[in-house]
Amino acid sequence: MRTTIAALVLLLATPLALLAEPHGNWRPMRPPERGPMPFHGQPFRGGPGRNFADGFGHPDAPHVDWRGGRADWVGHDMGPGFGGYHMDHPFEYGRWRGGFGPRHIWRIEGGGPGRFWFGGNYFSVAPDDWGYCNNWNWEDDDIALYPDQDHAGWYLAYNPRLGVYVHVQYMGGPGYVPGYGPYGGDGYGYGGDDDGDGD
Repeated sequence: MRTTIAALVLLLATPLALLAEPHGNWRPMRPPERGPMPFHGQPFRGGPGRNFADGFGHPDAPHVDWRGGRADWVGHDMGPGFGGYHMDHPFEYGRWRGGFGPRHIWRIEGGGPGRFWFGGNYFSVAPDDWGYCNNWNWEDDDIALYPDQDHAGWYLAYNPRLGVYVHVQYMGGPGYVPGYGPYGGDGYGYGGDDDGDGD
């Protein structure tokens, strides 16, 4: 009788333990070596409320899955014509030149989706992506940046703690002079008006 009761308790407890695990078998992974390739194919044209959870426990936000040792950027399938990422003036504040990928991890120092910063560099999350970063820690999360080859003026900020990414715009940084790139002078940090005073 005791054996039957113990087996019944174990049988009932197993599904509850599986439901209690927050991410199922999916875990955030290291930042990918490269960002997504330009999208080719039929772009996704769904409306609000899209579900990005492509497997049990996967986040309902754009994220990176690892399939066969290769990064799969889930949700980066809207193509270059998607209006939510159109900019009238791409790279208006210059281009990010601080490095891309896993060898350039940046710790967010403050702000929120509308404007966040690290090392004196400022970024803004695309309004269409704000709902995907509501659980980011805006004072302590790490991010890796990647160029977005489909949407001019945008970068992808990957959060390795959560395994998700959002579109971000570079808003300027140290030595930024309008028309000269993010670091003044020739846009690479060499020469020119490095303090913005005109001489």
